[in-house]
Amino acid sequence: MRTFIACLAITAWFITPVFAEDGGYEYSVIVNPDDVTIARDKWGVPHIFGKTDADVAYGLAWANAEDDFHTMQELVITSKGLAGKLMGVEGAERDFFSHAIGYRERVARDFHLLSEDYIKYVEGYCQGINAYAKSHKKEVRVKGTFPINPQDVVGGYMFALSALIGTPGAVSSIMNGTYDKDQPSELPYGSNAFAFNSNKTEDGSTMLCINPHQPVTGPFSWYEAHLNSEEGLNIHGAMFPGSSTVFLGNNEHLGWAHTFNHLDLVDVFQLEMHPKKKHTYKFNGVWHKLEKRPVWLKVKLAKGIVFPVKRMTYWSELGATLESPDGNFYSVKLGANEKVGVGEQWYRMDKAKNYAEFYDALRMESITMFNIVYADENDTIMYINNCVMPRRNPEVDYSKVVRSNSNATCWTEFHDVEDMVQITNPTAGWVFNTNNNPTHATAKSEWQDITAYPKYYGFGSDLGENNRAERFLELMREPASIKVSYDRMKEMKFDYEFPACGAFQNSIENLFHVNPNDYPELAPLITVINEWDKRGNAENPGAGVWIITFQKVFSMMGFGDGEFKHSVVIPDTTYLKALRWAKNQIDTHYEGKIPKLGEVQRHVRGDVNLPLGGFPDALAANYNEEWKNGRYKPWVADSYVHFAQWKDGDVKIETLHPFGASTRPESPHYTDQMQLYADQQTKSMTLDKAKIMAEAEAIYHPK
Repeated sequence: MRTFIACLAITAWFITPVFAEDGGYEYSVIVNPDDVTIARDKWGVPHIFGKTDADVAYGLAWANAEDDFHTMQELVITSKGLAGKLMGVEGAERDFFSHAIGYRERVARDFHLLSEDYIKYVEGYCQGINAYAKSHKKEVRVKGTFPINPQDVVGGYMFALSALIGTPGAVSSIMNGTYDKDQPSELPYGSNAFAFNSNKTEDGSTMLCINPHQPVTGPFSWYEAHLNSEEGLNIHGAMFPGSSTVFLGNNEHLGWAHTFNHLDLVDVFQLEMHPKKKHTYKFNGVWHKLEKRPVWLKVKLAKGIVFPVKRMTYWSELGATLESPDGNFYSVKLGANEKVGVGEQWYRMDKAKNYAEFYDALRMESITMFNIVYADENDTIMYINNCVMPRRNPEVDYSKVVRSNSNATCWTEFHDVEDMVQITNPTAGWVFNTNNNPTHATAKSEWQDITAYPKYYGFGSDLGENNRAERFLELMREPASIKVSYDRMKEMKFDYEFPACGAFQNSIENLFHVNPNDYPELAPLITVINEWDKRGNAENPGAGVWIITFQKVFSMMGFGDGEFKHSVVIPDTTYLKALRWAKNQIDTHYEGKIPKLGEVQRHVRGDVNLPLGGFPDALAANYNEEWKNGRYKPWVADSYVHFAQWKDGDVKIETLHPFGASTRPESPHYTDQMQLYADQQTKSMTLDKAKIMAEAEAIYHPK
């Protein structure tokens, strides 16, 4: 699932053409690289300056390519339908999905809806990445990828969000004949976000914590940059590699964080087919012919051979349509492949100067998912369960396959952003989200009633509180009269303690009453687990044994990391079997000595290998994968940390990346933030151009 979901891409299309290059594409604006300045600070983070937004977009593409062209290309390749040539069968699956959902046709139809200034911005981005590819041909992974044009990128955003909301699962299950509508995703992709205004801050400031929990490497990892133009763009934050806009961060006036919200945003309709006429279905009392949309998938085989495979997809009045092996036809309908303005909405959010402008950007209703936690210099804080939610028939159960032959069941419109769960400036003075119940975004006295919202929103697992939510609420009750300082906000984010009560640990309490005297050979392990203080600091032996043992428990029971959020039933026999396995691991790899968490959990890249704290579903989160020699390393974790504070007209920024600004092993910034990360320390950033230029370690034009 990790590798099937594709990611955000780049670019836009044309307005009035004045110049032709890059395979015939005609730009309305041509960026002069001499008007673009890239200043690298001591951490290698690019601060990109230009006269126009298009200049800055050019510089962003160039700087990102310097740091991680390899990952950027995966995104572009996917958006252009060339993944099969890169990844074989797995890539061909991406290409099939990309073709089936039909976003390219929507881009061709609706591209004119995008604004002229945004199109110019993305044109600049395209020119930047195309120029880099042209001058670094040996780094290009798939022939034919470049040049890209703005339509590739607008469609790439649509494709990415279509994938992230769970559509690939529906498409795959239809095609293999095992269709059962996917429930909200339980991937550990999550995140923390919280904001405080002067009602709660010690010094009367407004503060924001941004902390996505994503993979620490690959196309869903984070790239940090600062964008500054003379046209009003001045934002520092992060994006997925190869994306043209900042997804989360802050400018001088405001900032925001995103967290995953697991909603029901994909519907599947079974068509009523004609009993005799092939590929003919009934809709609104009229028989229609399915539109055939064949696709040739190019699949890479051994020794570089590319094999073409033809597959058929269809289109109906209900959208993307597929035939299952049993001969039934299903239409998959979602908002994500109908909204061309995804990238532009983030661009408007990047440039917003106040709450009104930011909320106007939300009214574009193009970013299909993601909670938003917001703060600004005017002491405004907000939480909103943002999404593109269809206006469905409340009498129909959309959590299952819907038999549909009319508009009575097939929706055509979307809810307004004002219809989403949200709260602005609560009396308590704080808002938060950890992928928990969206109506519990602040102090309990101001919680909302989730039943007031349509059931078809599909809040699903969000109805409960995960460990991170329980722990944050626990911290905010210490006591309510205490104000929060900037340093205290940072301590909360880096907290690695499980709450006193939580669904998961409550459900396994019986395991901690296993008597070590009954199992002498396992007594040291049982004792240290029973005495564990529920903290995930690197020096903690209970956490070390716990990780080894429960990684095995989860594997034996087929659990995913998402199970840390729920009650589970683990038989004593399974637990004891996992303990025996853990003892063997400890005897083999740790000389029989009880290991601390930091000995088990390692932060590794290149020649750097550090002990690491953090724990699954803790505020300082780590979700591990096996590494070697009985050790583990995170694959989803604190993938980016960003603090912002507005006070007396100034903005303070601190950030942290798990590794560094570059993925190139020869770069000094390949591993230079790893010790900071392991020590839960941050680096200072600024939006002040004069300060940046005075302290920069490198200043150059992208040539």
